[in-house]
Amino acid sequence: MSRFLLVSLNIDAILQEPTIHGRRQKLNAMTDGLGLGLGDAYGTTLERVKRQGGEKTRLGMATLMWISYAERPLKPDELCHAVAVEIGSPNLNSDNIPSIGTLLACCQGLVVINKEASAVRLIHFTLQEYLRAHPQLLGTADSTIAETCLSYLNSQQIKALSTTPFPDLQSTPFLEYSSLYWGTHAKRDPSDCAKLLALKLFDDYKNHISAKILLEARARYCYYINFETLSLFSGLHYASMFGLDEIVAGLVEVGGCDINQVDCAGNTPLVWAAWNGHEGVVEILLGRDGVDPEMANPFRQTPLCFAAENGHEGVVKILLGRGDVNAQKRTLMRETPLFLAAGNGHDGVVRILLGRDDVDPDTPCFMGRTPLCHASDRGHRGVVEILLERDDVNPNKPDDKGRTPLSRALQEGHAGVVALLQPLASSTPGTSPVPEVTVSPTTLNPWDNNLHATSAKTTLTPQTRPPPPLPPSSYSRTISSYIS
Repeated sequence: MSRFLLVSLNIDAILQEPTIHGRRQKLNAMTDGLGLGLGDAYGTTLERVKRQGGEKTRLGMATLMWISYAERPLKPDELCHAVAVEIGSPNLNSDNIPSIGTLLACCQGLVVINKEASAVRLIHFTLQEYLRAHPQLLGTADSTIAETCLSYLNSQQIKALSTTPFPDLQSTPFLEYSSLYWGTHAKRDPSDCAKLLALKLFDDYKNHISAKILLEARARYCYYINFETLSLFSGLHYASMFGLDEIVAGLVEVGGCDINQVDCAGNTPLVWAAWNGHEGVVEILLGRDGVDPEMANPFRQTPLCFAAENGHEGVVKILLGRGDVNAQKRTLMRETPLFLAAGNGHDGVVRILLGRDDVDPDTPCFMGRTPLCHASDRGHRGVVEILLERDDVNPNKPDDKGRTPLSRALQEGHAGVVALLQPLASSTPGTSPVPEVTVSPTTLNPWDNNLHATSAKTTLTPQTRPPPPLPPSSYSRTISSYIS
């Protein structure tokens, strides 16, 4: 593909010569093997984009910037609306929206439409590498994108949607991207302009339509959210979610700011910061008087639970550095922070938690499964090795259905974990003896990274899988009865 692309770009360079003599010289250079290399060809084509002048140059370079730095592929109508936004303008000018054909022409062949994905993309992945290797070509891309998104959300047209009972979102295709990703771009390059635009958005964020769009996409169990109380989701919650340190610091200084306010999903700003691993924001919030570092959501998930579950070692250390954080506090499902970390294979967090005297490594969840059983079931060999180093971990402790860590690992086909647990297998009260078996790779989980740890002699007899745990929806309606 890159060879044909190079030929195409060289031919374009030949055709750009205004005289026959110039074209003949370029053609001779190409046939003599002296044609442009791929990097030179990109540079030459970008120069042509710039030589167009005026609005064509701006649109061409803006299109390349958006496609190169967007968090996900953009649809044609999203891109057209994005490049039409005037940063800081209170209104969106529909007459300023170019057609996708215009944008493609302004990019001089460097951008195409992927019809299968209905998205706009660069002509080749090497162009992305070239643009990232020459950041001066596109300027401060992340801050520009953040400012554009915020200007879009602050416009009168978007604000009007927030007060409309049944808003028509077809006319605002850039609304979703702006709502979900402006914080990500602002985190990477927080310009002063972006900060001011963010604070302006937060003046009435509790009623802004982008808050609903964000929570529907990002909040766990969003189907439990009562969007009638969306006003509880504040700018402080958003800034904490995305790790916008300076904005968080400014917001908590404002009088009347409730540091422990729960949003419509039941989460505090500290929960959002811990969940996403934003150490700076966690430290800012914990430094405020009256902050409750253990304030949990309706599922009894604390900031420490979220940090442990997602492997954020720095946040775990910060929280455990306080004397008022319970390292053993259990969720509604009776899961400890260690259980959550073990189940997701976070070796570092597991070691941190096991280094404390107040952590019981064998505490089971409501289904009787221990951290070792959870890690074994999911094939996290590193965590299993760490837990087996402990004398106070029972390698044969069964869950409430009599399944041991070894039987779970066998059932899921995690050969590496089976190799660790099998030598430790023994009869335990209430269970049947565990026979020694070897596992055939043909029966193993194809995604297991530890297939090399077993020999292939005996095929594991297929076992009937137990029914999966009930989904949260099965107990959500009676959740209040569990909370004491």
